[in-house]
Amino acid sequence: MYCVCKQHVELALDKFVDEYEDAPDMVNLKDTEFSDWDPPRQCDMCEEPAEFLVV
Repeated sequence: MYCVCKQHVELALDKFVDEYEDAPDMVNLKDTEFSDWDPPRQCDMCEEPAEFLVV
């Protein structure tokens, strides 16, 4: 699972496919609320705000 900014979506997709050998789902963090989990505020790859969840 990766929480990333818009700039790093493609890299996160590539890493996910390499690791799990399956197509990931992508969730826009601005449009989705989670009841039991708070997403990280910053991208896993840089200091920018996280916008997407790749799972």
